[in-house]
Amino acid sequence: MACPCEIRVYPNLLAERRQLAAVFLNRGAFGLHSQRVVGKGRDFEKLREYVPGDSYDEIHWKATARRGHPITKVFQVERTQEVYLIIDSSRLSARPAARAGRSSGVGGMRGGKLGESGGDSIFERFLVSALILAQAAERQGDLFGLVTFSDQVQTFLRAANGQQHYSACRDSLYTLEARSTAPDFDEVAFFIRRRLRRRALLLFLTSLDDPVLAESFLRNTRLLAGQHLVMVNMIQPPDAAPLFTDPGVGRLEDLYRHLAGHLQWHGLRELGKTLERRGVRFSLLPHDRLCADLVSQYLAVKQRQLL
Repeated sequence: MACPCEIRVYPNLLAERRQLAAVFLNRGAFGLHSQRVVGKGRDFEKLREYVPGDSYDEIHWKATARRGHPITKVFQVERTQEVYLIIDSSRLSARPAARAGRSSGVGGMRGGKLGESGGDSIFERFLVSALILAQAAERQGDLFGLVTFSDQVQTFLRAANGQQHYSACRDSLYTLEARSTAPDFDEVAFFIRRRLRRRALLLFLTSLDDPVLAESFLRNTRLLAGQHLVMVNMIQPPDAAPLFTDPGVGRLEDLYRHLAGHLQWHGLRELGKTLERRGVRFSLLPHDRLCADLVSQYLAVKQRQLL
């Protein structure tokens, strides 16, 4: 008998969750994972009477004038923050994350199926990282949002939490495919600045090894870095590494390939320094450590209260 139905195949996140077991384990009271926060809170909670030893910058001068005696502001650690993952689904994201013959690092698989050569594409690694980061933000009590773009903004999900919101993010990601178009950073920067009024953590997953695209991204960081905390993550190209770091050079062609990879690595390093001067952190990550390093960046921001 014919049975009309719809079969959805979602990415297997088990291997990535094992790398981040400390985040997803339920510890402490009420199943929450305890995390030390550096420094005092920045979110205003209440007013109280002045206590000797309070700093002058914590005194609420208007309340002090109304009541006739010193009043101090009390702050608390901000628990709920907005985290947005911005995924580039343009032509550069369709490239393989690693050269053919190298393991993708996800469960020992090569490519989309076991035993296949070629490796996962960069865009597939982006999608898996998005789902892992959404789960991590849910565990930490933050609001997770999603933006995907190529030559235009394709998906926008405002930051929220809960199982229903996670299902909406997953359903919007599993139908996406990388397009053969160039990314429009002008469009996505204007869209984010117009839609997001509250300060948020913006995590870009893109490829900036094209000098023209890198220049376009640099131009638009001025529009975002002044209001939001912007962090850019890029999968390290297979040959982008300092010269003389790979001992497997046996032919003249290998020498030229490593020399080109060194020039590419040097250009990305200079790009990272330029972004840091503008208040944007740039990270060049291995493809098999993308999820773990992305979650580590998010937890470091939350621990240091950079938002």
